[in-house]
Amino acid sequence: MTAVPATMTAVAIPVPGGPEALVPETRPVPAPGAGEILVRIAAAGVNRPDVLQRAGGYPPPKGASDIPGLEFAGEVVALGDGATRFKVGDAVCALVSGGGYAEYAVVHETNALPVPKGLSMVEAAGIPETFFTVWSNVFDRGGLKAGETILIHGGTSGIGVTAIQLAKAFGATVITTAGSDDKCAAAKALGADHAINYRTQDYGAEVMAITGKKGANLILDMVGGDYVQKNLDCVAADGRIVQIAFLHGSEVKVDLRWLMLKRVTFTGSTLRIRDIAFKAALADALKAKVWPLLESGQVKVVMDSTYPLAEAAKAHARMEGSTHVGKIVLTV
Repeated sequence: MTAVPATMTAVAIPVPGGPEALVPETRPVPAPGAGEILVRIAAAGVNRPDVLQRAGGYPPPKGASDIPGLEFAGEVVALGDGATRFKVGDAVCALVSGGGYAEYAVVHETNALPVPKGLSMVEAAGIPETFFTVWSNVFDRGGLKAGETILIHGGTSGIGVTAIQLAKAFGATVITTAGSDDKCAAAKALGADHAINYRTQDYGAEVMAITGKKGANLILDMVGGDYVQKNLDCVAADGRIVQIAFLHGSEVKVDLRWLMLKRVTFTGSTLRIRDIAFKAALADALKAKVWPLLESGQVKVVMDSTYPLAEAAKAHARMEGSTHVGKIVLTV
C-alpha cells in the first residue's frame, strides 16, 4: 500500500438544487473492503444521473456513497482483502454507484477494467457509464444483430455517441436523432448512416421512409414523453424498444395496440441499482469484445470538454445546456 492521506476533497450536495448546489468538502478517504480496490482518481465522468441526483430526483442506492459520480479513471493505491485482479500502480477505469467526484474512491475489483492501451486517463474516465449502459441495453437486452436497423435517440449525448459507434462496429444500420443540423453532422461523422433533426423533421415519418416502411428493429430511447407513442409507430414488426431514461417524463398516454399487432418487445433498465455481479459480467464482456476496438481506434471516446473538479458546477451547467457533443469530464 502506498501512502494515502486521511482526508480528501470531494464534491458533495449538501442541499439539492441547481449547479451551484455542488460544493467542495473535506471527506475521509474511504478504505477498501474485501474484494475492493482504492483508486487515486485522475478524472471522473459527468452523466445525466449526476444532474438528477444534484436536483434531488435520483438518490443513491442504499449503501452507496452520497458523493455524485458514476465513473472514474485513476491509479490503484491500495487493495482490500482478497483483491487480486490488480496491483498497486495499475491504471484502471471503473463503474461505481457513487463517489466519483472526489480525489479517491473504492470500487469492487470486478467492476474495474484496465485503462485501454493508448487512451489517456481523461478519455478512460468517459468510458464506464456509457459503455456499460450501451452494452447492457443495446446488445444484451435489445439483442441487436448485424444487418438490423437501430434508431438511437440523443445521438450526440454520451450514450448516443457510444451507441452509434458500437452498433456500426457490430454491423448494424444506424439512424439517430439530434437537435440541430450541426449535431446531425457530428453524429454522421461518428458513423451514423442517417441523422434526423427532430426540431425540423418528423423522426417517425423519416424512419419509416428510410426503412421502406418496415421500421427500426431496435430503438434506444432516453427521452420518453411523446416519444413513446412515436417509437411504437416506427418500430418494426418483432422489434424491440429499450427505455433507459425519461427526459420528457415517464407518465404518458399511449395506444398499445402496436404491441400486439407488431409483436413489439418494450423493455427498459437502469444500471445504477444493479448488483456487483451483474456489472462484473458486463465488464468481462466489454473487455473481451469492446476493449480491442478501443485499443485499435475503431471505437473512440468522444470528448466534449473537461473541467477541474472544483468547477463541477460549470460541467453540470454545460450538460444541462444540451449543447455538448460527447463526454464531459472532471479532472482531479
